[in-house]
Amino acid sequence: MKTMKLERISDMLVEQISYIINREVKDKDIEFVTVTECKVSSDLSYAKVYVTVLNDAKRKETIKALNNAKGFIRGKLHDRVDIRHIPELEFVYDESIEYGQNIEKIIEQIHDKIDE
Repeated sequence: MKTMKLERISDMLVEQISYIINREVKDKDIEFVTVTECKVSSDLSYAKVYVTVLNDAKRKETIKALNNAKGFIRGKLHDRVDIRHIPELEFVYDESIEYGQNIEKIIEQIHDKIDE
């Protein structure tokens, strides 16, 4: 029961944070950001927000800019999300996509060697 509520809140946060970042944050360092996942603590006091960026060269600057803008983003979430307390946000780069691409590359190499 409780995990369903956390999942629903996480999904809602992903949707709203994505909207806020893409439409309302006016920082040049925060461009082309995709929110991939949000993990909320069981007491709803903390949320780790996983993001990817289009320009990989600016990854560190983008994450830093997002963490600097988290107060603004939390304020906007307060107006948009109907929960008593908006969790503290921490933005981190989502490395799972890169990991998945590396796995795919390895699988392709294995298939190529088998086909030889």
